[in-house]
Amino acid sequence: MTTDSASPADKKVAPARRSHVVTKGPSRAAARSYLRAAGMQDEDFDKPMIAIVNTWSTVTPCNMHLDKLARDVRAGIIAAGGYPVDFNTIMVTDGISMGTPGMKASLISREVVADSIELAVEGHQLDGVVCIVGCDKTIPAAAMALARMDIPGLVYYGGTILPGVIGTKEVSVQEVFEAIGAHGAGTIDDEQLKMVEKAVCPGAGACGGQFTANTMAMALSVMGISPMGANDVPAVDPGKPAEGHRCGRLIVERVNAGDNARKFITRDSLMNAAVAVSASGGSTNAVMHLTAIAAEAGVDFGIEDCHQACVDTPVICDLKPGGRFLASHLFAAGGTRLVAQRLAQSGNIVDAPTVTGRSLFAEAAEADEAPGQLVVTSVAEPVMERGSYAVIYGDVAPEGAIIKLTGHKVDVFEGPACVFDSEEDAFHAVQDGSVGEGDVIIIRYEGPKGGPGMREMLQVTAALKGRSVNNVALLTDGRFSGASYGFVAGHVSPEAAVGGPIALVRDGDRIRIDVTNRRIDVDADLAARRKDFVLKPMTEAHGVFAKYRASVASASQGAVTIPNPPPAQIPASIKATEKA
Repeated sequence: MTTDSASPADKKVAPARRSHVVTKGPSRAAARSYLRAAGMQDEDFDKPMIAIVNTWSTVTPCNMHLDKLARDVRAGIIAAGGYPVDFNTIMVTDGISMGTPGMKASLISREVVADSIELAVEGHQLDGVVCIVGCDKTIPAAAMALARMDIPGLVYYGGTILPGVIGTKEVSVQEVFEAIGAHGAGTIDDEQLKMVEKAVCPGAGACGGQFTANTMAMALSVMGISPMGANDVPAVDPGKPAEGHRCGRLIVERVNAGDNARKFITRDSLMNAAVAVSASGGSTNAVMHLTAIAAEAGVDFGIEDCHQACVDTPVICDLKPGGRFLASHLFAAGGTRLVAQRLAQSGNIVDAPTVTGRSLFAEAAEADEAPGQLVVTSVAEPVMERGSYAVIYGDVAPEGAIIKLTGHKVDVFEGPACVFDSEEDAFHAVQDGSVGEGDVIIIRYEGPKGGPGMREMLQVTAALKGRSVNNVALLTDGRFSGASYGFVAGHVSPEAAVGGPIALVRDGDRIRIDVTNRRIDVDADLAARRKDFVLKPMTEAHGVFAKYRASVASASQGAVTIPNPPPAQIPASIKATEKA
């Protein structure tokens, strides 16, 4: 009889892992046979199995390069002793679907992406996950899935597009939407429009300003669920492969350390993310996405927390759409690390763990500021004294609305309502000159249920800009693109489709928007109108659109589809009822 000469202390026993329910024991021989056919060897069954969930697609520059980035992540996982397995999920590009019925699919895709990540990872009991993301909704969707599953994971953003060039001017996709408005006004011709169209998107990467994609990429870095610095590197920068390799190594480290996602997604880290959004002049969509991530993580965090972050934190980044620079310029100036360093120095953010294994403040301390850079200032000398948005209430929005504050200096706006029951109707009215200076444009029945899908109104806001119509306000129960700017308020809740007060407003009603007092009010007897009000039938919806309509919560709750989402945060001091 032979014996094993090694002592128990000499034997290396693989730690228990989630994946062992699939890979270990005689009863799992069938599962192993499939895995062997896919490439696994005997030695691989003791390695952590890591999902690489990719939102790669050839339909848009935002995601068209992500298949290549996955190679680097895969190599990093293997180098760190893990075993990578790849999955793909979907994406819907806002830029292509904007202003069309297809835009209704955009926000809905956030839930589908989150659900599909969960299904792929849970269905195979994998040990960790790297989510490779690009266009807007894929970024929060990845964080939502990680928060929901609470396993080791991180989010890796494919990076910003580089600027386009017209003559000596650097441009982004923002300019083409504004050119559409200018073309409608007759100030540019077909050839000039085509010139802009061909210039603004020079290659791979997501929209170049501090629009929703770059806003959320920064937010997740400051939150700690993306490795600091990885998301900043532009899509086609020579440094991008190294960042993918680092992400692969880091996920294996987090699995081995037992660091689940909710270690990094906490109330403190969500507040840090909200502060970063304010400081960067970021997209109002971040409010909805951060509250959705919080809901998935079971963290007490909502729209009032986002508002407070903007009260406490001025804008310190001079970024488009309201400023001068693009995300690639921020990267060159010092990136998210530099922004986090400024916010740490001013006491606006708190220290917290990150997926790099180092604290947020340790990462921020290594900021390398470019000499003479003009993109990032400081809290003491801000670009704008107040944050990038505010949550307001009042007669028209008793559960809240989000008003954008970058790109203008208006505190109060009052004017007659011009009411439209769809985005298309409003766009046509702008293009034919039916609405103009002094008006309050209201676009309703575009909310989460009403759309369904809560479209963005960039086509309308950009058309106004392109036609040089500046003295207007716009309210909607839909959303605004991160590229929108001007005096615009979205996410009006409750939405028209469920009988919210915005459904009672009529053409010519006097609307007053007061940012300081946080109110949107209407000079009309809404209570009297309510008595005779008949709710407009919702537009026809089928398939996933009907499923979404049946389950989606209010925009004030993050428009999530999970059961029993947290109630909206509505401060008692400013709760409003319809005027009698």
